[in-house]
Amino acid sequence: MAMTGGKDDGSPMMDMNTTPLIDVMLVLLIMFIITIPVATHSIDIDLPVASPPNPNPPKIDPVKNKVMLTQDNMILWNGNPIDENTLRNSLEATTRMNPEPELQFQPAPEASYELSAGVLQVIKASAVSKFGFVGNEQFANFGK
Repeated sequence: MAMTGGKDDGSPMMDMNTTPLIDVMLVLLIMFIITIPVATHSIDIDLPVASPPNPNPPKIDPVKNKVMLTQDNMILWNGNPIDENTLRNSLEATTRMNPEPELQFQPAPEASYELSAGVLQVIKASAVSKFGFVGNEQFANFGK
């Protein structure tokens, strides 16, 4: 009697049995999860390398300091090669001095324009108040 349906009157069961449908759906779900490829895509990112602090920071002249750019993309502080981070630190140190020393900027004629623009942005961001360009006479006949 239990085989014929929900009623004891002998009529056939009219409701659909959803248990096999749910079983098939669960099997398909498991198959899709297994067959999904593992995320193997990667993006290479060049992270900055931390450099140890310079044990011999460049000397800061209390009267005037000169930033020079060479044709082989080097930044010189009073004749000593430095990197951009050391330049930032040196400029911050000069702005804390009283009176603030003068900063002179002298790029070589063949210095990279990109390097010049980057160094000028660093100088501008440091809020140096005494700033000047020197050696402009070397550009008077440049390119003629």
